Amino acid sequence: MFVQKPKANNIEENYSKCVSIKSTKGNKPTSNSQFYSNHRTLSHFARFAKIYKAWKFYRIQLVKEASEKGLPVCRHLFLHYPEDEYVHTLTYQQFLVGTEILVVPVLDKGKEVVRAYFPEGENCSWKHVWTGKLYSKPGSEAWVEAPIGYPAIFVKDSSKIGDTFLKNLREYNVL
Repeated sequence: MFVQKPKANNIEENYSKCVSIKSTKGNKPTSNSQFYSNHRTLSHFARFAKIYKAWKFYRIQLVKEASEKGLPVCRHLFLHYPEDEYVHTLTYQQFLVGTEILVVPVLDKGKEVVRAYFPEGENCSWKHVWTGKLYSKPGSEAWVEAPIGYPAIFVKDSSKIGDTFLKNLREYNVL
């Protein structure tokens, strides 16, 4: 599922914006770039397949929760931070995966920095997945680097889900 319309000429950028991974050859496979078209794209796809695998344990839990309670896997922040008025002004700029992962996608071509908002709430310190930097001031914003291949992903600090996700990323040699 893409968070914006994919661009036919930049498959690497397209995959960096994917929440889930699905690949089809399309109706003109020889005209369209495929994930295996070159080494760089194949390596990028392989890396994101490992990232996708790293949160499999949580995805299974969230899909079960979705079937039992009707909550989506990817959620707007207001579902868990209804008292934070600022989250009501956000539309598509960022989202939660369950309650433990915060994603701030790059939405503009050529941009490598995003503005992340860290919602108000108890125990709301967020750890940047790629740098380990901790953002512990609820209700604050920060500019975060998000070059292709390193999307702005945060996990709740000291959460078992976040710790397991980070452990899996290290195990799969992504971190």
